[in-house]
Amino acid sequence: MQFHVAYSSYLNRKYTKMKALYHAIRDAIHEGNLIYGEKLPSTRELAATYHISRGTVNQVYDTLTAQGYILSEHGRGTFVAYQLDLNNDASTEKTCTHHLSAWGNRIQQLGQQTIQRDAHTNSFSMVSDEVIDFSKYQPDFSKFPYDEWNNRLYAEIRHREHHLETTSAMVSSTGEPRLREAIAAYLRRMRGIQVDPDHIAVTAGSMQAIALLTQLLADPGDYVVTESPCYVGISQAIWAAGAKLIEANLDGQGVVPQDWEARMLFVTPSRQFPTGEMLSLERRQTLLDWAHRHDAMIVEDDYDSEFRYRGMHVEPLKTLDKAGRVIYLGSFTKTLPLEVRLGYVVLPPALADTFRKAQALYEPRPVNLIEQRALAAFMTSGQYERHLRRMNRLYSRKFHLLLKLLNQQLSTWFDWVENEAGLHVFGWWRDNVTTYEAFRASARLQGVVYSEVNSSTSDGTKYGIYLSFAHLSDEQLQEGVSRLKNAVNTPL
Repeated sequence: MQFHVAYSSYLNRKYTKMKALYHAIRDAIHEGNLIYGEKLPSTRELAATYHISRGTVNQVYDTLTAQGYILSEHGRGTFVAYQLDLNNDASTEKTCTHHLSAWGNRIQQLGQQTIQRDAHTNSFSMVSDEVIDFSKYQPDFSKFPYDEWNNRLYAEIRHREHHLETTSAMVSSTGEPRLREAIAAYLRRMRGIQVDPDHIAVTAGSMQAIALLTQLLADPGDYVVTESPCYVGISQAIWAAGAKLIEANLDGQGVVPQDWEARMLFVTPSRQFPTGEMLSLERRQTLLDWAHRHDAMIVEDDYDSEFRYRGMHVEPLKTLDKAGRVIYLGSFTKTLPLEVRLGYVVLPPALADTFRKAQALYEPRPVNLIEQRALAAFMTSGQYERHLRRMNRLYSRKFHLLLKLLNQQLSTWFDWVENEAGLHVFGWWRDNVTTYEAFRASARLQGVVYSEVNSSTSDGTKYGIYLSFAHLSDEQLQEGVSRLKNAVNTPL
């Protein structure tokens, strides 16, 4: 069995030895390089081959066994247990046409509707070989407590092996009860939300909840309100459901309320995405009154509330909701490793059972159950909140460094939105479209990638950029801002 090339390539991607070996074996199985029934080396052999500890190999084998990729037989060895479906080989496929439903046709068109990030650096000659990528909305995992997290994971894997009666078949699709209880306790302490764990559903990230809620609450032809600009996944979910989009304007106090004839409103009141503006108390109350009068629901996406660098945390809109009009979304994607895709939704009591049934239609078994149980233990032990405090200190330093650099070097060209939270900084371009397009092209030449939005105003199109900083070092932040300054000062 040839592992060496794949293992080395994963190490070159900055994976740990354990993760490199895990992905090398798993991907070899998926790609058909390791076939069903093939015997794998012993843990001793693998450890000697790659100069890693036997305990590391044991942990990798345990994880692959729990996920159904391999199977160990006492006295015989370890074998590949995953059977690749060779009938789906692309070379055997025949061209045919399929009738799609209206929903299916809308899904197919999403590929054409998707707004891709402006990251075409490969199409240009660049001044520098290193790309500074401000578009990655990715945490800094260099300080993540992997030892504690892995201990929780392996404890759950071992428990599953010895207590088969507690497998996923025994757990509701809405998630592991211990995790829902831990989330409820966390929300009470940190966000001021009083919630029954039975009204929490664990999802595979917030996007799953957004799509499912849109299907549940909006019929084709219904109007749904979003902020403009907003997270593109929300507009995609509305489009796929066949609903019609109303784009609400923003000002310095967040979304501007109107008397919309709509079924739903998606809003980010604690920190508008992507501008960072905070919704005022008066407007929060106006939105709740609107929802009551129109029998509408408000979906509150609290996407990065964990990180605030000055002042008290802003209480969510949900804390003001006394009539069950607000659905609250949270996510662990900014705080846990990328492969752990978990989010949650806090539902009004009247909607909880309906959401459970809808979720069970798509996910009859809970998603990522081992990770859910590990996270429950991670949270109840206090390790999760200690991790958040460490990351908040790290991100605070990076945030203030980036904001200082931007104000010193680019305030002539950008109006940076003042805020004290989150993992990105947003700014509106002060000049016209022509000069912005020149800046954009020049930034590519400088080897800088960032995310952008545009908004239609009475004066024409208005452009804004947002710079994600969590994953970048201090040196990269300094170099990136320097290149952006060169971009505005270097004519094409």
